[in-house]
Amino acid sequence: MNTRESRLPDPVHITVDGASVATYVLAPERRAPLGDVVFCHGTPWSSQVWAEAARHLSGSYRVFLWDMPGYGRSTKDPAVPIDLAIQMSRFAQLLAYWRLDRPYVVAHDIGGAVALGSHLLHDSEYAGLFLWDVVTLDPWGSPFFRLVADHADVFAELPAALHTALVKEYIAGAARHQLTTGWVDALSQPWLGASGQPAFYRQIAALRPEHTRPVVERLQQVSCGVTIGWGEQDPWIPVDQAAQLQDRLPGTPPVITLGEVGHLAPVETPSRVSRALSDWLAQSVTCDGKGMDG
Repeated sequence: MNTRESRLPDPVHITVDGASVATYVLAPERRAPLGDVVFCHGTPWSSQVWAEAARHLSGSYRVFLWDMPGYGRSTKDPAVPIDLAIQMSRFAQLLAYWRLDRPYVVAHDIGGAVALGSHLLHDSEYAGLFLWDVVTLDPWGSPFFRLVADHADVFAELPAALHTALVKEYIAGAARHQLTTGWVDALSQPWLGASGQPAFYRQIAALRPEHTRPVVERLQQVSCGVTIGWGEQDPWIPVDQAAQLQDRLPGTPPVITLGEVGHLAPVETPSRVSRALSDWLAQSVTCDGKGMDG
């Protein structure tokens, strides 16, 4: 398993819907891009989970990433709402800010709910959508996740050392095999310190299944080609949900499952994920020279 830490360049902060958003853009250096690809992260992650895949694709495509407000290097101002409904709207606004016309979208975890919600509830158009271990179908949220959501204020008051241990153990538990210390530290760092600790529990408390149900009700209306990827040993969202999602989407989209991989496929096996994305994009671009119509 490749768990080597990878880095993105320093972000460019822009304002979307009154919130400061950390954004990243990578592009080919020696050729015109074949298309635009946008990555969406999940919780408790940031764009960092997509760093290696993004760098791999940026040899041929223009690649865009963002840290949702409340995550990564974006604002953690407690006055900024961070529920899924508002993140869906923000993503639509961000795509308009970037002036992207039908990009390919790759989404992980709650990023899948955000990407689907932007498409189905806010009319964002995609050339194609690749969903990895996504949070969409009920039930979602582990017992620990729901415990924290119901008592976020209590957890936010934990001594710093206990909080650090909890966050690192939680993050490490997403993978099938042990992550490197470098990766655990990198993924934990945004959630530590005076602003990071309360932000960690605040984002969990803001995530509610009622915000994904309107998306699930409209899944048959998805108008672009979809591919689904899943870790066969995902301890957070069972791989059975991949088949359930496939049944609810139009056209019986293909499903790629990765053996001996947990919830963090882009980190656990970035080479396999990058290869799957390259193959998907190559096939999609070939379909009509620009993208799939679904």
